[in-house]
Amino acid sequence: MTFDLFAAVTQRIIDQLEQGTVPWHKPWVGGNDFAISHTTGKPYSLLNHLLLGGRTGEYLTFRQCVEEGGTIKAGEKASMIVFWKILEDIDQETGEITKTPFLRYYRVFHISQCDGISPRFDKQADPGEQLKPIEKADSIITNYVKRSGVTFRCEHSSRAFYAPGTDTITIPLLKQFRDVAEFYSTGFHEMTHSTGHVSRLNRLTENAAFGGDEYSKEELVAELGSSFLMNYAGIETTSSFQNNAAYLAGWLKALKDDKRLIISAAGKAEQAVKYILGEEGGEADDEN
Repeated sequence: MTFDLFAAVTQRIIDQLEQGTVPWHKPWVGGNDFAISHTTGKPYSLLNHLLLGGRTGEYLTFRQCVEEGGTIKAGEKASMIVFWKILEDIDQETGEITKTPFLRYYRVFHISQCDGISPRFDKQADPGEQLKPIEKADSIITNYVKRSGVTFRCEHSSRAFYAPGTDTITIPLLKQFRDVAEFYSTGFHEMTHSTGHVSRLNRLTENAAFGGDEYSKEELVAELGSSFLMNYAGIETTSSFQNNAAYLAGWLKALKDDKRLIISAAGKAEQAVKYILGEEGGEADDEN
């Protein structure tokens, strides 16, 4: 039987959702808590953060472990991560080059699953510097607002929302939140929505009615974007993401109906995050 990578990725996410675990919501600590390549030190893509269950630190392949003189501990199992390989085809008559993205996968081990391997890049956060990433979070918002032209309002309110018609983000005042991290998480969520405006990534549709499939899919994109921005800003949190049963049920149904959804949502969220951060694209994960 042919291995279906899309189905495998989706089933991994569905299994965690059904167990009550939201894999893209983890209590990240400090500004350097990413899942990263042991070889290059580069952080993995958003989708691979999900596949690794939010576990931070360095990862390497079996081959890389052996080449460094290490061994995999008995009974340890590898985790699957994916990357896009761009295949180029040249038309012999016109010389035109056609590029086709092809999804590939490989398996990695967390450094704690290995013997004889020392971390190269992973560093623990200094507890005395826990408040510094808040400034970074503020700068993310400020810089995005300046570049995009979106209106960002904080006002006494019981709602947080993005209005495409007026291109306005509205969230409650900071003092209304129980935790400062929840304030930024909410702001990042609505900022991710705003990247879908027709003048930006043109992702939002008029059919995204509350409770519908399109709404659930966009909410999934926004939650993923918010979570990654929280990670990027280095905000320590255990409760910034609120589990909403209606959304959770909607995601499960959508994921079961469409095995490509989690890959699509993660890709859209990563594109939104790069837009918010002012980055122009990025390199796909590879095993080197």
